[in-house]
Amino acid sequence: MRSSVQCPTSCSLSPAMDSSEVESDILRRVRALLRELDGHHPSCQSDRGMLRWTLHKKIDQNPSTSCVLVRILVKELERAERGDLRHYIIPLLHTLMYTLIQAPCIPDELCARVYDFCKRLLTLPKPFCTIGLDYASRLQVERTAPGTLYQRMVISEQSLPSAPFPYQEKIFIFADPELLPEAICNALVTDTEAAQVSQSPQGCMSCVVTHALQAALGDTCDIHGLRARLQALPPGDVEHWFQQVVAAMEGTGSEGDSDRGQHTARLERIYHDLLGSSPAGNAPQEGLQGTPLPNPSISFHLWTEDEQLWKELVLFLRPLSQSCEPDCLGQELDPLEMQDMLTDCGCCEQSRFSVLSTDSGIERDLPAQEEPCGPCAPCVPSVPCAPCAPCAADSERSRLHRKGGIKKKLSPLESVALLQAGSAVPGGKPPGKLPRRAGMSPEPAAPLQRLHTARVVLLGDDRILGRLAQAFHSLRKREARRVFLTPRLNLQLYHIPVVAGLPHPAADHTGPEELCEVAGYLSRADPWYESNINTLCHMIPKLATMPSSTSRALVTDLFLPDVIAYYTRMGTQPVCFQVHSVKVLFRDPAQDPAEDVFLTELLTQVQDSPSHRELNTTKKKSSLDGPGIDITVTYRKVVLSDRQKELALSLRSTGLLMKAIPAEEAEDLGCLSVTITEIIRINNLAGRSFSAVANRFKTRNIKIRSPDQRPFTVRLDKDSRRTYRDVISLEVSPCLEPSYCLQKTRTMKFSPHETEDVGLVKYLPKSLLLPINTFAGVMQ
Repeated sequence: MRSSVQCPTSCSLSPAMDSSEVESDILRRVRALLRELDGHHPSCQSDRGMLRWTLHKKIDQNPSTSCVLVRILVKELERAERGDLRHYIIPLLHTLMYTLIQAPCIPDELCARVYDFCKRLLTLPKPFCTIGLDYASRLQVERTAPGTLYQRMVISEQSLPSAPFPYQEKIFIFADPELLPEAICNALVTDTEAAQVSQSPQGCMSCVVTHALQAALGDTCDIHGLRARLQALPPGDVEHWFQQVVAAMEGTGSEGDSDRGQHTARLERIYHDLLGSSPAGNAPQEGLQGTPLPNPSISFHLWTEDEQLWKELVLFLRPLSQSCEPDCLGQELDPLEMQDMLTDCGCCEQSRFSVLSTDSGIERDLPAQEEPCGPCAPCVPSVPCAPCAPCAADSERSRLHRKGGIKKKLSPLESVALLQAGSAVPGGKPPGKLPRRAGMSPEPAAPLQRLHTARVVLLGDDRILGRLAQAFHSLRKREARRVFLTPRLNLQLYHIPVVAGLPHPAADHTGPEELCEVAGYLSRADPWYESNINTLCHMIPKLATMPSSTSRALVTDLFLPDVIAYYTRMGTQPVCFQVHSVKVLFRDPAQDPAEDVFLTELLTQVQDSPSHRELNTTKKKSSLDGPGIDITVTYRKVVLSDRQKELALSLRSTGLLMKAIPAEEAEDLGCLSVTITEIIRINNLAGRSFSAVANRFKTRNIKIRSPDQRPFTVRLDKDSRRTYRDVISLEVSPCLEPSYCLQKTRTMKFSPHETEDVGLVKYLPKSLLLPINTFAGVMQ
């Protein structure tokens, strides 16, 4: 039996507003968005990147117009489908879903039209079918229990306690203080703090309760009385009603209960119990009142340490305040093992030290006893004397004595106790002992669930993405040695380009466009990323340098936190970039080879000779052979047939440039575009002259060597801080996934003559790819 309380079939606007004027204004704004997608930018350049934001802000100010916007967006989607305007579909769909999540109440017939449209997207290639399937599944839940998408978003973003939906999310913003001016960093810190200063867990719980009840009851819900009632309640009672609403919402659809009428009846009972004697039908007829969507949890970090990203992710999974609790440590350890695992977190009184033994561990190497054990009782002839119990104990202690070692104090983040504490989260392994003793059968462990989502946003240019590639490679190597984050954490990476002048770490010839090659590629692949994110490249520095006054507050209006929240909420399609590894050999034989990774480019240049003798020799040789040095290049050329052809050449060059980001989105992201500046000697009647010729080719593996041991410099990812000097040889290849390398090594131990991947290795990803999320991925 369906409840008589339904969402209104049309939008009820306030009497002072004309529905036709509202609809025409919203239609004009939507058409402006579409024109910007076609490359027709607004006449006012300050509006670039703000059209979507101003549209949603207008709906926030008058929530009753949300279904007007949804109806217009559905019509535009159907028009784009008929006209085969596929580049309109994903931006319109993201705008529609973002509006639908925050809308107080949407008629079911509109949701049904959107649901049917999403199902039709399943016949299109990626990313349309992927996004269509995702949104169709969400709409199915929303139609059964209106308000579920809003509720789940708030619970996860605010980490509210909820057993039916125990997911948590957090946004980490990383910025390099050496690449961005202090004014930009301070402005970002101020804006992110201001976005959350007025939020509290009880306030977010009240928002969930209010939105859920209004979505179910429609315009019969007394939204003003409900808000007043929740504000008057103590925090404990607010959490009680919050848990009641969450249980009712998440219970709908589970266990075969998918009737919307029963769901409405449940929430109507909660509504009556919450308001007490206030009847449900006496709500003032003022139209639907929206419930604001709280800002997500955002933390801003200045990236000053190499391992800072890994540490923040570990602390997100298990804060230090919880890492030393005995119940967190005893999930998988024996009592004796747990005593050894206690570590030096701040809340522990005792610290555990790792002891480095200096003895061999061989019994005969231990020192002999100084005094033999004497008989404790008269000995019987021809019967050996057995030592007494105290003497036997002393003998055993002497045999097991170890020499003093070097004590090294571990940091809290590297302690075993902190990693073991990660198993105490919901969905972790059940309590039980590890099968360390013979004869014990292992207990079946429940599969881990990724209940935590870390959304890491990188602010800056390609240089901070180079640091991200380093940190990501280091993280994957940690996970290959000891899996901890991978089964528990869903890591999502985002990039917002920011260029403010040219700070000192950049090269002199590098321009703003050259510093944002990754953002340029993402913009070409995803027009919605270009409209909403890439336009922030020069806008963020302008907003940061505005005087801190009322005018700045009116202009920004928390613009940056809103855009970051929209990007992380709706940007779910990754674009995977190949990470390349480089091995560098130095001229000094005593110096160990260096191994590093890069994401965007590698640049080599001839190094100036430091000594006077070498400088004179170089000048004489340059006058004969021309500038540069002699090098040998060995590479595998990539051809259209995908066959690899081994080539080798010797030439004189002043440097080379390897580009990993293609100029066009149709090109392969796994190839390197190499440009070698070759010096050619020309003999004519006027004498000897030299000319520079650029040799270009594509490859995946390349080796460069200086036969004369003439050094050159190597710079990675356009960052002068990552420059290697006195290099005589380098080797570049696609970086392999550390877990693949580890498993491959284990397999080779048992099958040393096997050349092809066998066993588990066949199913592991071979290359290390860095995924950066956009709204559409790479549109076909």
